[in-house]
Order: sequence, then C-alpha cells, then structure tokens
Amino acid sequence: MREFETYTLSNGIRGIHRRVSSGVAHCALVVNAGCRDELKGEYGIAHFTEHALFKGTERRKAYQVNCRLENLGGELNAYTTKEDTTLHATVLRRDFRRAVELIADVIFRSTYPEKELKKEREVIADEINSYKDSPSERIYDDFEDLMFKGSELGHNILGSKTSIARFDAEAIRRYVDRCYTTDHMVFSSIGNFSVATAQAVAEQYLGGFAPTTRGYKRAEPLPYEPFDVALSRHTHQCHGLIGTRGYSIADERRLPLALLVNILGGPSANSLLNIELREKRGLSYNVEATYTPYSDCGIVGIYFSSDHDNGEQCVELIEECVDRVLREPITPRRLAIAKRQFVAQMAISMESNEGYMLGAGKSLLLYKDIDTLEEAYAKVMAITAEQIFDVANDRFAHLSRLIYK
Repeated sequence: MREFETYTLSNGIRGIHRRVSSGVAHCALVVNAGCRDELKGEYGIAHFTEHALFKGTERRKAYQVNCRLENLGGELNAYTTKEDTTLHATVLRRDFRRAVELIADVIFRSTYPEKELKKEREVIADEINSYKDSPSERIYDDFEDLMFKGSELGHNILGSKTSIARFDAEAIRRYVDRCYTTDHMVFSSIGNFSVATAQAVAEQYLGGFAPTTRGYKRAEPLPYEPFDVALSRHTHQCHGLIGTRGYSIADERRLPLALLVNILGGPSANSLLNIELREKRGLSYNVEATYTPYSDCGIVGIYFSSDHDNGEQCVELIEECVDRVLREPITPRRLAIAKRQFVAQMAISMESNEGYMLGAGKSLLLYKDIDTLEEAYAKVMAITAEQIFDVANDRFAHLSRLIYK
C-alpha cells in the first residue's frame, strides 16, 4: 500500500491522505495562489487575504474563528508563499471533523468586515517594519526582486504599507474569485483513520461548494542578466547573497541540483562553505546555501553574514568553493557520503507528520501523485557525479551578487 492515497471531491478539489498510528490529526487546504498571482496594484493582497480569512465568516465572528480549535487544545494557522496559500490545522483525532469544517468555513464563507480589516492593516504594517529590521530576511526578497525583475515573481510577499492601505473587502473578493478556484486546491491530511473517512469528511464540508475553474495562466519569468549590486542598508554586519536561477520542481535535474546545494552549504557542519568560512577561518557565524524550486523555474542562493572588514574575503572564498565544483567532479567517496547525508536529512524531516502532510499537499498541486520515501531515496542514490558536475556548470557558471554594505 502506498504511503499516501489520493481522491477527488465532487467539485474538483483533490485530496491526499496518509494513515498513521497517532492520536493527533493534521490537515490542510493548499491553494495554488500566492503573491505571484497578484496583478499590478495588488502587491501584498495574497498575504493580506490570508490574514483576512481569520476575521469572520457568515457563521462566526473573528474571536470564534480563533477560539474554535484552540479551546479544544488544537490550532489553526496559515502561511503565504510566492505560489501558494495554505490553511492548516492540528487537532486530536476525535476533532478532525471540526477542523475540516472550520477550514471550509474560513475559505469559502469569509466576510472580511472592514472593522477587522482596519486592525489587520496595522498588524501587517508592524510585520513589514519587523521584516525591514531583519537584513538576513530582507536580502532574500531583494535578491529575488533582482533575479526576477519585470516578472510576477519579482516582488515580495508582504507588499508595502501604501498598497495594504488600499485593500478593502471588495478587492479581496476579486482576488479570491480569480485565484481561489477549486481546480487549484488540494486537501491534505494525516491521521489514524482511513482514506475513506478522510474523503467522506472532506466531501461533507468542502465538496458541497460549486466547482470553479481558473481563467488565467501564469506567465513564465523573463530572461535575466547576472548582476552585481551593493546596497547601503546601514547594518551592523555585512550581509551577502550570491546565486543564480535554479530548475523548476518538475525538472529532472532538480534532485542533482538540490544535492549539490546541500554539499556546498546545507545544514550540516561539514558542508563545504561552513568548513571554509567558519571552521577554518572564523569569518562567518552563518553561511548557508538554499534552493527553492517553483512551478516553472527556481532560485539558488548562498547567504553569508560577517564583519564588514571580512565581507570581501567571504565573497572570494564562496566563489572559490563554487569554482571548485565547476572544475573538479566530486569524488566517489564524497558523493557516497553526500547521498547518505541527504537521504538521512529527508527521513528526519519526514518524522514531523505535519511537515510531511504539508509537503504532500503541495506536491499534489503539481503532480497527479507523489513519490514514496523509498522512491525518493532511490532517486537520490541514483545521482551520478557526472550529473552533479553538469548541473554545476549549467547553473553556477555565471553568478549574481547582492551585498548589504
């Protein structure tokens, strides 16, 4: 039997469920709509809508939405990314039905009362201020703005205080009607009950809403030229991002690239960059490499922070490490270690049922099915040194830089 089983509700919402032996159940409705789907003049509305969903429905006031699961010891939460918005709940198994009913109420019956929206504008303005005070977070958005300049991916999730001030209930409804369509939704769940039970509960609370179909397609990102940009942010440290565009989540080269990024600057202390910058020279407390695949592209970034006096040396060492993987194929011994490490990291991350459930839901948005862990492990173990070498030279030959001075 497969780890996850899938189904489709009568209105086109797809479902995915995994049965586990646990007294806790997790569920989520994943909507294939994020800040990438905003029109000009709407920047920030995807995230604002996520907040607004909790501010009252046709059946509940805001405090009732917030207390419905918390009073039972559970929780309801949400987040927005470039390409999706997710509402997720964690409850005891016996309260699974209540969680699904609440998610359905929030997604399909929210009323967006102006009194509540006014308060939420202030909350998000404070969130924007907090984000501006965090250069280690802000630099990622600035880097993506440059990497995807002129494209839908080229603006941050939060928007601006000016744009947030313009959004009212009607603006939210227009966005929701355009983007929150049932053919672009997945209901994901994990719990100690059968897929038949999960499907029946989902059909009862989610399946009764009218089917809707998305009327637009996302535009592919525009081509870009590598850049070298320095910005004065008056920070106590030098912060830097060096990177390039990556492959889409559907590209067969995605896994070799992900493995290469993990070798360069993954979370382990023996990553190449951590050894060169931190362990050998003590130049940086934080250096890491990340790869974020999107539906039709991706982005790779190597982030570091250091004293201002050490910034140039950090950049030189990072580019030397990258140049090394461009010139020298990885040795069989190093590749074997990297594969075992990567597979173990995957396995440990899947120990969280909630994280596993969220990942499965997002995968189903783009695929008809998802790999089992064994299938994913087999794909990693099949990666060759030649594939990594080819990916390195395809992606890392021309890097872009963004430095906060």
